[in-house]
Amino acid sequence: MSFQAQILTLYPDMFPGPLGQSIAGRALDEGKWGLSTVQIRDFATDKHRTVDDTPAGGGAGMVMMCEPLANAIDELQKEHGQYDEIIFVTPDGKRFEQKDANTLSLKKSILIICGHYKGIDQRIRDLYVTKEISIGDYVLSGGELAAAVIIDAIGRIIPGVLNDETSALTDSFQDNLLAPPVYSRPAEFRGLEVPPVLLTGDPKKVDAWRQEQALERTKTRRPDLLK
Repeated sequence: MSFQAQILTLYPDMFPGPLGQSIAGRALDEGKWGLSTVQIRDFATDKHRTVDDTPAGGGAGMVMMCEPLANAIDELQKEHGQYDEIIFVTPDGKRFEQKDANTLSLKKSILIICGHYKGIDQRIRDLYVTKEISIGDYVLSGGELAAAVIIDAIGRIIPGVLNDETSALTDSFQDNLLAPPVYSRPAEFRGLEVPPVLLTGDPKKVDAWRQEQALERTKTRRPDLLK
């Protein structure tokens, strides 16, 4: 198995969720990548399995405490060895991009920490976390959905997951361009036709058209990518 993802979470029942469906789910069933979850509350230090406390200095909300998270990470690394990356998904992390998925797909094992409430105690970030990732400029109720997004983006480019591995190479963002428009049968639908060049059977003309369309779409919709 080439890639293993472990999720440190308060809600392990959220997984595999969408990761158990479609391309990702099929590859998971076939053992082409692995996924496991760990319940943070199992590492709490009191009988109530407490994982959160009030913020130091006061204020609204709650903060995930050091001890349960540290205990969990320490125990997991004793069992499985050091992770290639320990990732915390957080709105103030680095924006997740295709190149990050490409890099992470080459790793053997990652641990993703899913925060809740106002986040996790900064000392866990300082002591353990190797990457802090955001999937966008908005706030979710917890890190689980972001973790699923990251894992799906990684999983689909692991060798053997896609039936045609060259398909991923033409996806949006792989070459800093958006993907061109795509068409299928029928050749005409409600008055709209497939561009004639796609029906010529000439690979060079088709590739040139797709490159031109990708560039034009990127200029119009995401000119920042061309910088």
